[in-house]
Amino acid sequence: MGYETALAAYEKFDFAHDGRTYPVYRRGSGPAVVIMHEMPGLHPLVIRFADRVVEAGMTVFCPSLFGTPGKPVSRGYTLATALGVLCVRREFYVWRGDRSSPVADWLRALSRRAHAECGGKGVGAVGMCFTGGFALAMMTDPSVVAPVLSQPSLPLARGNPKRGAEIGLSPGETACVKGRLEAEDLSIVGLRFTSDELVPDARFETYRREFGDRFESIELRDEDAAPAIIPPHSVLTLHLKEDGPTKAAEQRVIQFFKERTGA
Repeated sequence: MGYETALAAYEKFDFAHDGRTYPVYRRGSGPAVVIMHEMPGLHPLVIRFADRVVEAGMTVFCPSLFGTPGKPVSRGYTLATALGVLCVRREFYVWRGDRSSPVADWLRALSRRAHAECGGKGVGAVGMCFTGGFALAMMTDPSVVAPVLSQPSLPLARGNPKRGAEIGLSPGETACVKGRLEAEDLSIVGLRFTSDELVPDARFETYRREFGDRFESIELRDEDAAPAIIPPHSVLTLHLKEDGPTKAAEQRVIQFFKERTGA
């Protein structure tokens, strides 16, 4: 249906690593930022955020990990994509929080390529919702210097306190991230709406416990959210208002990328 017209300004290429291949959409100049879309896919509001990162002087790499690139969000599309990922896809650990998903290796390889091509101090990375924690897993690669976790929803908790407190890293990966934060004077940004049941309080408490003042928490209220087809969840896309706290959060993320990557 021509959904990719939303990505007309982007160069598309297929990136393969270790037996996995996904399309990637690239635009801009300057240091690189890998933007991982939320459920149900690389929809127009994710692309809008990517465009704003480009306007700030950076190159965006937007992999399409599931869904139809450019297709707008709807309830039916979201449900169909979620069921497909939950039931079929093996590169995502939906319920396990004690290690990173297999797709993280592919994302780390993409960040290495992006850094080699674009230069700068390193690569920024943002995950959203289903991919929200992947930016942290990517930080085990030296190329990633600016991880942003927007409404990190995996592992799905569904009222399970243990999973609610997990962050999708193994102990070794967590130790690696902590070591880099201190040795390289780096930090992490996390965003969520405090009412969001997909991002339990315990998950952000784990981030604060593990990473201390290296974790910058941006937590928003329901009244800060723009109206959308779902309750407050998508900080940088569906629920972003063009003024107020969500806009300030968006601008903080973009400034964080600029500072850390050297844009």
